[in-house]
Amino acid sequence: MTTVRPRVRRLRQSLLPLRSVASRWFATASYGRKWLVLGIMIGVVAGLGAVVFYDALTFCTHLFLGVLGGYRPPTPAGEGNFLGTTHFTRPWAIPLVAGFGALLAGILVFSVAPEAEGHGTDAAISAVHHDPRGIRLRTVVVKIVASALTIGSGGSGGREGPTGQISAGFGSLFARLFDLSPADARIAVASGIGSGIGSIFGAPLGGSVLATEIMYRDDFEVEALLPAFIASTVGYVVFGAFEGYQPLFGYVGNYRVTGAAQLGWFAVIGILSGLVGLGYAQGFYAMVAWFSRLRAPRWIRPAMGGVVVGLIALAIPEVMGTGYGWIQQSMSQHLLQIPLWIVVALPFARILATGLSIGSGGSGGIFGPGMVIGAFLGAAVWRLFEPFAPGLGHDPAPYVIVAMMACFGSISRAPLAVMLMVAEMTGTLTLIVPAMVAVGLATLIVTRTDDTIYRSQLRNRAESPAHRILAGLPLLSVTSVQHAMARPRVVAASRDTVATVSQSLDDSRVAGAPVTDDEGRYVGVVTRANLDSYAPETVIAEVPVTSVPPLRDQSHLDQALDTLITSATSWLPVIDEDRRLVGTLSISDLVRGYRIALQSTMRRMTIVTSDGQREVVVAPGSPLDGEPIRGDVPHGVLITSIERGPDIIQPTGDTIIHAGDRLSSLGSAASLDLLQAAASTSADGAAPHAGP
Repeated sequence: MTTVRPRVRRLRQSLLPLRSVASRWFATASYGRKWLVLGIMIGVVAGLGAVVFYDALTFCTHLFLGVLGGYRPPTPAGEGNFLGTTHFTRPWAIPLVAGFGALLAGILVFSVAPEAEGHGTDAAISAVHHDPRGIRLRTVVVKIVASALTIGSGGSGGREGPTGQISAGFGSLFARLFDLSPADARIAVASGIGSGIGSIFGAPLGGSVLATEIMYRDDFEVEALLPAFIASTVGYVVFGAFEGYQPLFGYVGNYRVTGAAQLGWFAVIGILSGLVGLGYAQGFYAMVAWFSRLRAPRWIRPAMGGVVVGLIALAIPEVMGTGYGWIQQSMSQHLLQIPLWIVVALPFARILATGLSIGSGGSGGIFGPGMVIGAFLGAAVWRLFEPFAPGLGHDPAPYVIVAMMACFGSISRAPLAVMLMVAEMTGTLTLIVPAMVAVGLATLIVTRTDDTIYRSQLRNRAESPAHRILAGLPLLSVTSVQHAMARPRVVAASRDTVATVSQSLDDSRVAGAPVTDDEGRYVGVVTRANLDSYAPETVIAEVPVTSVPPLRDQSHLDQALDTLITSATSWLPVIDEDRRLVGTLSISDLVRGYRIALQSTMRRMTIVTSDGQREVVVAPGSPLDGEPIRGDVPHGVLITSIERGPDIIQPTGDTIIHAGDRLSSLGSAASLDLLQAAASTSADGAAPHAGP
């Protein structure tokens, strides 16, 4: 280990010139060129990641359920359309196998990467909003293995969470490697989520729309649409090259609407789907809360849930694994071979099993179980009412498909994306009109409760930290970093010793410093805590650095504030186009730069609009001194800002005016003359005098 780390650091340093060229290209490239290249890169990784996870899951399913458990679950049409084993040859082994696989996954997750716990999609959504550069690469690896173990041994989970987090993790890696701006980093991670899910489900259009829709409960991240289109298409092509291009559930027969009465049944399905979707979200998070209160080590909780799922599976085998093979059977006459009580009970049994498998800390997705829940809800409606309502027809597929769309589309708050994905997975668009009825009603029910299965979703763009900053402080987007940055107090060169840098940090009273290589290029940040672990004569090149995102000197303060908010440090290094260190920027530097920009803007307004805008200085003893703005300010005058010493105040009607305040005011010439007179005269009507 001691010889590997220096080699890795030397490799990173040798790649710095190439990294510098790449980051400079991405910083200066046009929108189309940049996202064509990044979209292709994210798509290739998403497709390959989906292939690796798919093969790992197939292997684990064969090993745990097939070899150890003596049971083979059914598969959908796109994966062979195997009908599955009709009975358990070793029923006693099923709970043990499910518990053992979950135990291995729990040990792996909580000892290596605890953030890989759960369904993954929530963590990726949270990263988009709060820390798009912060997904660790080890999380991706752990997620692949842990999810394959959990689902392959019989746990109730889906594929979308792992694949979404895998490709989102590589989007985050690209953001770090190429010094992408926070806005571009968010788009890269969002595109990774959509392309990963779209790849493994063979639904590139739905995946790309999902990247824009899944971030918010009631809004879209429209900037991610084109990058997600590119990434999802490439990911689908790559995945299909290995696993084939047939839709997951094959090409389901066409359905035609011949009368308005038919839509009534889809309205019923929509209402039931909304209610069951709410039950899914509330039941799942109730299990999460119960396991969090359980007095047991976190790594053993998934095993406890796995054993219970295995016991449930002895009576209802449809609760195990992804369940996609059972969805396939529910779309055909094979549905009649499943006992009616299982068809009716399965949506609720799946909710319980998913909470036990994933809510306990296991690793897997919740999209797939949501589709199983919806599918068997539609199947139950068809089985229960088909004998008494000939208008339902003899094919359960339309009701199964629409219920899948409505149930998970509503509770995921991504109805359009889920509609498109299920349509792509079933190879049919003829159910769009019935689906619109069902999905619309289900979404209406869910939105009335403000609930969602993805708790990291924000309500809308106004709640997003990045969008809120730009809306509230528009001058940030036009003020460059180079006008606000400061000279670094300490710079640690790679050839400096630990003793030298430590002394410089102590003398300057700072906790860390940027590190540069022999060419002055930025490498990372070293902290006092890092240095304390090394001998004084050790050179800085042998000390591991912290990866702190740099700012470019030509970028603007909106990007700087966005990066500072998502960074663990209170300051950031500033680099030029060749990645050479030129300064640092802290919160105080940013505030000072914004204040200067605001003052400059107000003075320019004074010059340009002198007839309708004026700066007035309040004299001591004037009628305005000590009064609120809504009091003695003449009618028709608007005070836009108050400059009080070094501070710029955004006034309200209750703001108290003090002597010496510089009032930036708008109004007619006559009104401004009255304000000038009030600010310049004393309370007794005499002009204030200076001197004895």
